[in-house]
Amino acid sequence: MNAPDTTPSSTGPRPIRALPDQLISQIAAGEVVERPSAVVKELLENALDAGASQINVRLEEGGVKRIAITDNGRGIPPEQMPLALARHATSKIASLDDLENVGTLGFRGEALASIASVASVTLTSRTADAAHAWEIVGSHQGTVAPSSGAYGTTVDVQDLYFNTPARRKFLKSEQTEFGHCAEVVRRIALARPDVAFTLSHNGRTIDHWNVTEMAKRSAHILGDGFAEARLHIDEAAGPLRLHGYTGLPTASKARADGQFFYVNGRFVRDKVLVHAVKAAYQDVLHGDRFPSYVLSLDLDPALVDVNVHPSKIEVRFRDSRAVHQFVFHAVQRALAQTSATAHGSAPSPLPAADSLDTTPWRGEQTSFGALLKPDYTPTFSPSPFAKPGDSSGDVAATNNAGGAAYAPHNAPRFDARTGGVAQSTERYGALFSGGSSDDARGSAAAGDYRRSDSLSSDSDRALPQASTYTASAAAMAQEEFPLGFALAQLHGIYILAQNAKGLVLVDMHAAHERILYEQLKQALQSHVAGEAMQVQPLLIPVTFYADAIEVATVHEQQETLQALGFDIAALSPTTLAVRSVPVLLKNADAQTLARDVLRDVREFGGSRLLIERQNELLGTLACHTAVRANRILSVQEMNALLRQMESTERADQCNHGRPTWVQVEIGALDKLFLRGQ
Repeated sequence: MNAPDTTPSSTGPRPIRALPDQLISQIAAGEVVERPSAVVKELLENALDAGASQINVRLEEGGVKRIAITDNGRGIPPEQMPLALARHATSKIASLDDLENVGTLGFRGEALASIASVASVTLTSRTADAAHAWEIVGSHQGTVAPSSGAYGTTVDVQDLYFNTPARRKFLKSEQTEFGHCAEVVRRIALARPDVAFTLSHNGRTIDHWNVTEMAKRSAHILGDGFAEARLHIDEAAGPLRLHGYTGLPTASKARADGQFFYVNGRFVRDKVLVHAVKAAYQDVLHGDRFPSYVLSLDLDPALVDVNVHPSKIEVRFRDSRAVHQFVFHAVQRALAQTSATAHGSAPSPLPAADSLDTTPWRGEQTSFGALLKPDYTPTFSPSPFAKPGDSSGDVAATNNAGGAAYAPHNAPRFDARTGGVAQSTERYGALFSGGSSDDARGSAAAGDYRRSDSLSSDSDRALPQASTYTASAAAMAQEEFPLGFALAQLHGIYILAQNAKGLVLVDMHAAHERILYEQLKQALQSHVAGEAMQVQPLLIPVTFYADAIEVATVHEQQETLQALGFDIAALSPTTLAVRSVPVLLKNADAQTLARDVLRDVREFGGSRLLIERQNELLGTLACHTAVRANRILSVQEMNALLRQMESTERADQCNHGRPTWVQVEIGALDKLFLRGQ
């Protein structure tokens, strides 16, 4: 009887054996060196860790033929250069404590060794105390030889994947690979405005950024459009600090390619952070639009684990809920200040190619010719800028809802105590209960406005009211009222107003919708503040199959779930029962609701679901309650609407994300009529 054949074959068993160092490095390269842009990222991070203030990136053929990165950092002593190309050799960590408090961008000591295993690498470096530079070629087994070069380090990577042709086949076109490399440089340059960067491709300089401040660096990289429509953020709470810029909702994009988030200077894609920013925009941004932002979160390195992904692009926070809430509230507070009072002008209209969805609001008609009756009378008010003796100011001098005269040379001043503030809480009660409350406007004079008979007064309830107002020319010049004063209505949809800068156009439905939405939300929050969440017990608990993670979440997050108004119990290792839900969501599908809440609690440490659903209900109510198209407003009503816009948070957009007003400056009007040319 013959002994069994134990020789290795393509089909038989193979003995366990140690892998060669070269193969180990090539396996590691499969994770680290995914494409040329990964090489650029690793080398740039090493340059920044070395304290460089100037970095030059040179690429050829999209980085496949050559990647050469030169910095003016500290340099590497010649005796340590072989170790720089060896696996698991680094100067950045030396113990477990260092690993748990990583303060550098790189720390694993694998990058250079992995790159050298799949490409030809030449490392040239010179320290400040060295008489000349030194060079090593190939790998850690190479010989260090004298060379020429300035202070700092140059890593020259040529013929990427020359010895792994299978990997090279997966690369895309030269332009595509260069695009990925350029994007990596942009990301890192955005995080470090204190460092100068130069990027060249095939011998031609593509980008150059001098040392500057974040405001200019972000404007240079993301463009003037972002620079003109952004909000500055710099908030701190305990060990957390968030700083940078976030774009206005009206400058949103159809793609999420303008979102840059950094944690301790490291670009990351983290679902907790992305969700926090998205939740902050939920009241002001259309669902299929994406905001642009450049935000940096600084915190104690011990509070974040950066060693969870080979490319270090994902992180894990020790307290993800605290981070989520901090980022959410910081961005939300910044967006709440986008009113006319805070900024003085609205963002410019979006380009036609990148405009928001223009679907009319519910109940709105897009053609107004048939709606305007023969007896339609537009309302006008004379200009508060009228010069003494200007007879044009006498037009419609008595055109006020209360019959009060308008004095053009002693422009009226709006009384915010009677017209520019939110209505009493009794009105909210009527809105929540579905009752109607019509506007008490009084009888209009013969020259006053007329209301379309086809419109029900119930749809116009809670419209801002105003008595006579006064505004001095000095107040207007100082922009005490940024939205100015109403001149007329256009097609029953838009309010035309005049301010110190020129013409203001207001979408009256969108503006009124935002005002009502914020008032309703504030009333609801005031009502439930300090009280336990009102819950609706279910007569018959809803049971459903659950996986092990969902069951574990119920056990671990009972306190959070109860605070959110949910009573969910585990009946078995695979079954959950929903016993109660928040009152506002009592008509929702209990099983779907529970699964969504458990997912949010598990991923973000809390749930925004309740607030989001409440806001949806309030948004629907505000939309149906707001003044409708072809609703003819008096001058007082129009000006009251402008005053409330100036005192309302997020007044630049309705809760669907559309702009509520735009500014057309005098200079733009002059160009239309060729004045001064």
